[in-house]
Amino acid sequence: MTILLADIDSGATAWVLTSTALVAFMTPGLAFFYGGMVRSKNMLGMLIQNFFAMGLISIIWAAVGFSLAFGGTGQFIGNLDFAFMKDLAKVAELPGYTGDFGLIIPILAFFAYQMMFAVITPALITGATADRMKFKAYAVLIGVWGIIVYPVVARWVFSPNGWLFKRGALDFAGGAVVHINAGAAALAVVLVLGKRRGWPSESMPPHNLPFTMLGTGILWFGWFGFNAGSALGANGLAAQALVNTHLAAAAAMLMWLVAEKLRTGHATSLGAASGAVAGLVAITPCAGFVGGASPLIIGAVAGVVCYLSLSLKTKFGFDDSLDVIAVHLVGGIVGAMMLGLFADTTVNSLGFDGLFSGGGSALLSDQFVAVVATMLFSFVVTGLAALAIDRTIGLRVSTEDELIGLDQSQHAETAYHS
Repeated sequence: MTILLADIDSGATAWVLTSTALVAFMTPGLAFFYGGMVRSKNMLGMLIQNFFAMGLISIIWAAVGFSLAFGGTGQFIGNLDFAFMKDLAKVAELPGYTGDFGLIIPILAFFAYQMMFAVITPALITGATADRMKFKAYAVLIGVWGIIVYPVVARWVFSPNGWLFKRGALDFAGGAVVHINAGAAALAVVLVLGKRRGWPSESMPPHNLPFTMLGTGILWFGWFGFNAGSALGANGLAAQALVNTHLAAAAAMLMWLVAEKLRTGHATSLGAASGAVAGLVAITPCAGFVGGASPLIIGAVAGVVCYLSLSLKTKFGFDDSLDVIAVHLVGGIVGAMMLGLFADTTVNSLGFDGLFSGGGSALLSDQFVAVVATMLFSFVVTGLAALAIDRTIGLRVSTEDELIGLDQSQHAETAYHS
């Protein structure tokens, strides 16, 4: 059976295809966001790790990732019905996507849109492992991760057949699937990888903050596709998600700068960039389920909490080079839990009311279960994968290679010529 042209909404399809391009652009944006923050000798190393994810994860997604996330009827993992994109252009509907959840776009458009989420998620990890990870180890790690971690969590949360989805947990655009998942994985990897040479006693300032600001702008721009595109239609819900996305980023950026100014006496460009991204992260699970002033509150809380979370790495002694844990893990948790407070069915009837909308504590409880389950699964499985790689090919570059820098030691190139 093939899907009928009459069942396809051309406007929704156009919006999802546009959103797919916007989300694809986010990974190069992430590369420059992170690249500007590392030392100059590691600039190309950061760029290629992010671009490499666009290549490898896309192939894995086409081969098995999409099928494991969205094929079959299992609650914990899909099957291989759609492996290597088998019948995707002909199948009538995806398992679970019926009734109110029925797709009005071609399944290939949905496949492509979800592929861009799969690409950027492991790329987020590169910010935590910056300056010291072997390129071949990174390649193996994200390849394994793209098969045994990301599709599983996507199944649990995004698929109507997933156990967390069925339980009632909400995640509009990837607070758990993308940010908590990547943040927990990043923590596991850095614990195995160890600290950078000289950290924390040696100063390691960003080498090119204009690149970081440019990357932030690209991420902010692309995030409209990330969140508003998750409405899977050109409709009022997409408009609400877009507005929520922008306002949360704005509020988080301002509150991060206020907290930074009060604590250090300066409001910095790096703080503005980090604050905006923290707000974008926190609103991601909430974007299509909240309205009114909620995104302002969510963004403001995320800006302050994520800023204060920067001290976790020095307190507990783990070297998260570019603050992935503080921004993505903590920001994702803030967003997921605040959704349990602010979710409003007048915004999206397919959701549930949060505590402040008269829904009681049920959603808050389900959000907590989703947060804990995602963190534990991602942390444990990623940690085991990192340990296996470390004991075989090794995760970390040699001391000499680290001092030379990843650009020359791993890629025989340099970003800058004197």
